[in-house]
Amino acid sequence: MITTDVLIIGAGAAGLMCAAQAGYRGKSVVVVDMGKKPARKVLISGGGRCNFTNENTTPENYLCQNPHFAKSALSRYSAQDFIDLVDRHGLKYHHKTLGQLFCDDSAQDLVDILMTECEWAGVEVNLRSEVLSVTKIDDGYSVTTNDKSYQCKSLVVASGGLTMPKLGATPIGYKIAEQFDLNVLETLAALVPFTLHEHDKQRFDGLSGISLLTEVTSEDGTSFKENILFTHRGLSGPAILQISSFWRAGQAVTINLLPECNLSETLIQWQNEQGQKSVKNLLATLLPKRFVEVLVKDGIIADKPIKQLNHPEITALSEYLHAWQIKPNGTEGYRTAEVTLGGVDTDELSSKTFESKKQQGLFFIGEVIDVTGWLGGYNFQFCWASGYACGQAV
Repeated sequence: MITTDVLIIGAGAAGLMCAAQAGYRGKSVVVVDMGKKPARKVLISGGGRCNFTNENTTPENYLCQNPHFAKSALSRYSAQDFIDLVDRHGLKYHHKTLGQLFCDDSAQDLVDILMTECEWAGVEVNLRSEVLSVTKIDDGYSVTTNDKSYQCKSLVVASGGLTMPKLGATPIGYKIAEQFDLNVLETLAALVPFTLHEHDKQRFDGLSGISLLTEVTSEDGTSFKENILFTHRGLSGPAILQISSFWRAGQAVTINLLPECNLSETLIQWQNEQGQKSVKNLLATLLPKRFVEVLVKDGIIADKPIKQLNHPEITALSEYLHAWQIKPNGTEGYRTAEVTLGGVDTDELSSKTFESKKQQGLFFIGEVIDVTGWLGGYNFQFCWASGYACGQAV
């Protein structure tokens, strides 16, 4: 039996941050994780370069049943605080236009920093350790893994969501919450590509790899202006991943395919200046040619000289391309999703310490709880912030 002040389930972004903070406060800390490597999701995110935070982080960048929940942690540990940490370790990174920060070389550099911090703080990290049972005891918790038994005063669940099961994602965190009578909200794959119905898949067969700047709007009015990408299964790209968090089965999404221009005005201008040219050839200067050909085949775009378009046709074409509606068949699910929507109900937790209101000494941090960030480093920032806040409290 190993006795420790703090036992953390999950050696991911939130768990390792919490471990280092608690260790620096003089607590004995053990982290257990069933994986072969720590922080596996950090390693593969951002194409292996990890988009580790976003300089523009605000509580408005998060979905949660309680929109105020994330405010406390995010205000006490900001993106700049994490940037200061990696700067002290000499991490080389670069900025992107929407505030995202990526490692220059490899996400492994970031994992090395987290593990170094844990080492300096005296944290023990035990990998290939699967949690088999958790029991409440008089002065804390008893946790049994496949190879050891632990007793701890504070138990921190940082086990992540259900995304990327190949990396070993399991529902253990939700099971522990339910075991101690905490409410767990329905979970869904988020930041995930859409799949299309068979007839749409056939229509757009051959467009795989085409990317274009759009503005995508969900039925609740949320919109994102970024690229979409046609895939052989459906639609992906940053704008689609963003809107997937706001989409529910059976709903349509509206896509403005030409957010940078007023098509009605452009068509009238073309009639005046290039009347002999065909509608499809002119539109192919604004949209991918293969996509235009699909719309010609469908009868959406008239195959005739632009001067022959009448006003109702101009209006109809403009409305179609500025508000193209498509109803996804579903999403690609947890296999390719970046995060899990839903999870442990934040009403069950202290927003300051992340401790369960019902169960003293039991904490939940990171993706396992019902806080889901936008695409672009926001989810990692919440992991750092919740890990930091919890590490100050355990």
